[in-house]
Amino acid sequence: QNEKELQDVVKQQEEKMLQLIDKSGEVTRLKGEVSQLKRALQRAETEAKVLWEEMRGQEPKVDAAYIQERVLLRQEVDKLRLLLLEKDDENLLLSDKY
Repeated sequence: QNEKELQDVVKQQEEKMLQLIDKSGEVTRLKGEVSQLKRALQRAETEAKVLWEEMRGQEPKVDAAYIQERVLLRQEVDKLRLLLLEKDDENLLLSDKY
């Protein structure tokens, strides 16, 4: 009977480990989704910021190509900042692991 109890305990532990692995995968997926949402939000904020700056400082006639260039440049800066944040996140995850 002790062997049966031991087998039951081992089986329960295996099930718990599988559940934790599933949850870990879900957490990873959700972190990826959050990261994508942050990028999308940052792009939208960038565009809005540039457009507001241009609207405040321009006459009614606005050069669309100039605004588009400013938006693209700001997006590049934001993308570089985001890459830096992602590397920081990776380093944090690695430091948590080890």
